[in-house]
This record gives sequence, C-alpha cells and structure tokens, in this order.
Amino acid sequence: MSTAYTVRTADDPADRESCFAVRKEVFVVEQGVPQDIEYDAYDATALHVLAVRDDGVPLGTGRLLHGAAAAGKTGGDPSVGSLGRLAVAREARGLGVGVALVRAIEDAARALGLTAVDLHAQTHATGFYERLGYAAYGPEYLDAGIPHRSMRRAV
Repeated sequence: MSTAYTVRTADDPADRESCFAVRKEVFVVEQGVPQDIEYDAYDATALHVLAVRDDGVPLGTGRLLHGAAAAGKTGGDPSVGSLGRLAVAREARGLGVGVALVRAIEDAARALGLTAVDLHAQTHATGFYERLGYAAYGPEYLDAGIPHRSMRRAV
C-alpha cells in the first residue's frame, strides 16, 4: 500500500463526498455518533480539506468554519475560525495525515485573514493538538456523548 498522499481543498462534489465518507467511517461507524448530528448546515459553507492517497483513496478530512458560521463556536469573534470534523481513516493513522490536515486548515485560516483557530477536541486527542500549539481552555464537556475540551491557537 502506498502511503504517499496529498492534502487539498475539497472544492468539487466528488471531493466533498469523499470527506463525508471518511467522517461517516470515523465518527458514525467507529465512534457511534448519530448520523443526523454528524452532518449539519455548516457543511454547506465550510471550507473542507481532504487528504487523498496517491492512488485516489481518501485518508482524512477536516473543515474550517469562518465568518458568521464560526461565530457561535468561537464566542462571536469574527477573527477566529473553527476547525472541526477532523477525521483520519484507521489505515492512515500515524502517517502524519492529521498534522497535514490541521496545517492546511491553519493555512486557509491565515489566507482568510483570521488570527486564530478554535476547536473542540475529544479529550483523548488533546495531546495531539497540544503538540501542534493549541492550548486548552474552559471545562471538559460532553458533545455527542463524548468528552471534549475547547482549544485555541493563534495563526
């Protein structure tokens, strides 16, 4: 199996469907998140990124909310984007795909003139985000029945 991959903005419908397929596998199938809350109205306006193996197999995805879409998730600050729905296929974990996706989202945030990126991390993933420069704030809370912490990083 090839482990070479690229990360790109998921602008076309086929790429979006690949993003949703990875999210379904990771969140709905593996983690038991109800499908009706995994996909939301934010998907229509979010910037989605997709990691694809060189043979075309989707490996991971994430999204960036910005502007009015992010306001409810970032305390109303229009200069802060919201990274979410970061998912890496089981076969691609440990290959750096998650790091590449986060960095691509941060690059997109900077290109949009944002000053920081906020996220809601599952608590088991806080160490991953801390290694990328994110700092946790606020109390732990449940989202879809899974413990989370809010985190933020200046970009």
